[in-house]
Amino acid sequence: MVQIIKQTKAITELVNDFHNQGYSVGLVPTMGGLHEGHLSLVRAALASHDKVIVSIYVNPTQFAEGEDLERYPRQLDEDCAALSAVGGDITIFAPHSLYNDNHTTMITPQGPALMLEGVHRPHFFTGVATVVFRLFQIVPANAAYFGEKDFQQLAVIKQMVRDFDLPIKITPVSTSRADDGLALSSRNSYLDKAERQVATQLYAEMKKAAQNVKNGMAPAQSCQTAVSALQAHGFDNCDYFVWCDPQTLEEVADVTSQSRLMAAIWLGNTRLIDNDDYNKLCSAQN
Repeated sequence: MVQIIKQTKAITELVNDFHNQGYSVGLVPTMGGLHEGHLSLVRAALASHDKVIVSIYVNPTQFAEGEDLERYPRQLDEDCAALSAVGGDITIFAPHSLYNDNHTTMITPQGPALMLEGVHRPHFFTGVATVVFRLFQIVPANAAYFGEKDFQQLAVIKQMVRDFDLPIKITPVSTSRADDGLALSSRNSYLDKAERQVATQLYAEMKKAAQNVKNGMAPAQSCQTAVSALQAHGFDNCDYFVWCDPQTLEEVADVTSQSRLMAAIWLGNTRLIDNDDYNKLCSAQN
C-alpha cells in the first residue's frame, strides 16, 4: 500500500527526513490519470533512488479558458492502485492546491518556451514553469523524472533549472507507446473507438516523413506531405508539424541525426502531440 500525503508541510518534512537518513529521493510529477508512460517514469526513479515521490495535481494555471481543465481525468483511487502494483517505496503527494491564497507571482520562461506550444498555447509554459518550480521547493528531491513525450516541456524545465541553479537533476525518460505506435497520454481517453484507430496514423506519418527526408525530400516538404496525409485520414487542423533543433526547438532547414520532429494536430475534439528524433524514426519503420 502506498502512502498518500496531501499537506505541503508534511511532504517537505518527510523528504527532509529521508535525506537525513541518507536516502536518495526521486520525484515524478504528474497530473494523474496514470498510464504506462507515467509508470515507466516511476520505475526509472525506483531503479536509481531509495524513495520515490509521485505528485498528482491537476495544475489549473496551465489551462486557458475553454481548455479541458474540468474534464481532465481525475482518478486518485485508480492511480493509487496502479502505483501499488508497481511496488517499491512510493509516496503519493496529492495536494488540494500548490498555490497559497492570493498567489500572484508567476515564472514566464523564454528560450525554448517561445515556439511551437508557446505560439499556440501562450499561457501554457508560464503555468508549467511556475508549478514545477513550486513543486521543487516543496519536494526537495535529488532528481525529477519527465517523459520525452512532452519534449518541449522537458526543454523548458531543463532551462529553468539551469537558469536558477536549482539543486535537482532532470532525468528524461523515452516516450511510451501503445503497440500500434500511439504515444501514451491521459488525453487519449477522450478518443472514441473510431478516432483511436485513426490516431495511429500520426506516428506512422512521422516515420514516413523521416524516411522521405532520408530519401532526399526537403524537410519542409516531408512535413507538408505528412500533414496532407493525416488530414486525408480524418485529422483536422494542424498546429505544427516541423523538424526542430533538439536544444533550441527552432525549426531547421537541414535535418541531422538528432533533429526532432515535433507535431501537434487535432483529431475531433482531441489535440494529439508527439515527437521523436530522426534516428529513432528511421529505425522504427517496421
